[in-house]
Amino acid sequence: MDPTIFTIGNFPIRWYGTMYAVAFTVVYFLVKYRIKDEKMSYRKEFLGDALMYAILGVMIGGRIGYVLFYDFPEFLHNPLRIISPFARINGEWTFVGISGMSYHGGVLGVIVGWWLFARKNRVSFWNLAELFVPAIPLGYFFGRIGNFINGELYGRITEAPIGMSFPHAPGNQLRHPSQLYEAFFEGIVLFLILWLVRKKSPYPGFLGGLYIFGYGFFRFFIEYVRQPDAHLGFIFLSFSMGQILCFLMMLGAGVYWYLSYQSHKTASVKKTA
Repeated sequence: MDPTIFTIGNFPIRWYGTMYAVAFTVVYFLVKYRIKDEKMSYRKEFLGDALMYAILGVMIGGRIGYVLFYDFPEFLHNPLRIISPFARINGEWTFVGISGMSYHGGVLGVIVGWWLFARKNRVSFWNLAELFVPAIPLGYFFGRIGNFINGELYGRITEAPIGMSFPHAPGNQLRHPSQLYEAFFEGIVLFLILWLVRKKSPYPGFLGGLYIFGYGFFRFFIEYVRQPDAHLGFIFLSFSMGQILCFLMMLGAGVYWYLSYQSHKTASVKKTA
């Protein structure tokens, strides 16, 4: 598929950016539905403001995460590369644009963004995250479809009937459409799990931990058919950088559950005191 939907003058409208916009829009309306359906009391501007912090967290955290996790040597050589669209090539500064986003960095960025938002608005971070988390995987589904249309983040070589040809991949072999696997398991399946249990969460923070663990679990195994980054390869034994980060993510879910549960216990004691 052509990554460009159409062009206005010299300005291309691409599927990838459009999928991001669709993802945030889907999350917005799903959370709005939750607020109405579950009769939550939030001020009118709350949802939009919280989502804006999340968008900034995704963009800033995703970019910083990519540089630190996947391009650290370049960062040491040229720290401004995080935000600069110029790179020094053969002794000359050349415009190369800004590319490279890390999902794991984006998650950390959203957590920091919502923590700041919660402090500013004097609301519980755990409740804030709990409100959005069940809707996030469905938005993520559209992000992976954008990767698929772009022909990036493709899978490893396969002889299975589902193998596809990706023009940007080296060689002519068919490869796993790993973007579609991720869209299904990390998007659709994880969304259904969280959406079905959203009203049965035992304490604020449970759904957030379930999302973090669920994403890490699904992606860890999908990484076995996803092509590792060419400039990194396998980091430890036969594990890719994505698998290492997902393993840490699953451990992080345990920390998230512990901290949120302790916060819940403390709040319960104060209410009964």
